[in-house]
Amino acid sequence: MKTRRIGIIMNGVTGRMGTNQHLIRSIKAIRDQGGLKVGDDLVIMPDPILTGRNHDKLAALAALTGVTRFTTDVDAALSNPDDEIFFDASGTLQRAGFIEKAVKAKKAIYCEKPTAVETAEALRLAKVCEDAGVKNGVVQDKLWLSGIRKFKLLKDQGFFGRILSVRGEFGYWVFTGLDADQPAQRPSWNYRKEDGGGIIVDMLCHWRYVIDNLFGKVKAVSCMGATHIPQRVDERGKKYDCTSDDACYATFECEGGVICQFNSSWTVRVRRDDLLTMQVDGTHGSAIVGLRDCWVQSAGITPRPIWNPDIQQPINFFEGWQKVPDATTYDNAFKIQWEDFLRHVVLDTPFPWTLREGAKGVQLAELGLQSWAERKWLEVPDLAKA
Repeated sequence: MKTRRIGIIMNGVTGRMGTNQHLIRSIKAIRDQGGLKVGDDLVIMPDPILTGRNHDKLAALAALTGVTRFTTDVDAALSNPDDEIFFDASGTLQRAGFIEKAVKAKKAIYCEKPTAVETAEALRLAKVCEDAGVKNGVVQDKLWLSGIRKFKLLKDQGFFGRILSVRGEFGYWVFTGLDADQPAQRPSWNYRKEDGGGIIVDMLCHWRYVIDNLFGKVKAVSCMGATHIPQRVDERGKKYDCTSDDACYATFECEGGVICQFNSSWTVRVRRDDLLTMQVDGTHGSAIVGLRDCWVQSAGITPRPIWNPDIQQPINFFEGWQKVPDATTYDNAFKIQWEDFLRHVVLDTPFPWTLREGAKGVQLAELGLQSWAERKWLEVPDLAKA
């Protein structure tokens, strides 16, 4: 069995998502399992080097994960021809500079979303990669969540008939830090527009690829945002004014006629099955799709309620839903996409989730902000022609 080492520069992974999902549950997990086996005679073994601004944080993370290489000198890391992939999980506003440097160094590019906060910039970065001929990809992790995979399997088998509508609810209460013993669980830059924050920029990138892949291409959007909490406390314990939206109420029209409504909020308390749920209604059946689980109800067992507010509701509506069993073993969603990207770089297998695809999410977020400002529906142009 031949082992193919592949060096990965992992930039900005000392943050929550970079540490937990990309380093520990993806790259470290692949290393711990003995690498990524591809075929009968080849194993791809990732060899990460951690880069960032804070030496002490990098050293601590390297010690925690068993990574032997780290540096605050990104340029020096990029100069090493033995490291073929550059991954970026830094702040959105810093992403372009890092990607441009990595492209000049002829690295394959993989990065977190959003790739930018403006469509023109997202498309420019995609073209930079394309013109240089470097392989590139953007994280679209929710496509590999087990709940969504269970739903898609039934959808592809025709269980739901013609899908009519989707109602998505995402979010949870993010503490402000103003109250004792309840520190904020999200970084403060999320609530500052000048730092690339805002839930519209964050979540509409996700909803674009989820809707496009499951329900039809988004053709129009109506969006309203809000800054419900005006002041929070940052990582240094100082109060700051929130300048970006912390809630978003959006409706999307898809090609084919499916209507999708998604509420996204960091100011909502959860009384539902998961932090993300989608109710999907079709002519032959419906689904409640969570991050890990999926419940369905077919047309044949749909109850027949009659409106009568003067009596206690006689139907327990929860009882008519069946939990979809596991069809296989479901790995971490981020890890699955990482493995696909490693295959793409080493074996040239297809990888459709490029920076150009990622630009579609930026486009929808930008149009969402414009819709909010102008208080009207907006058409979503085809970026394939851009």
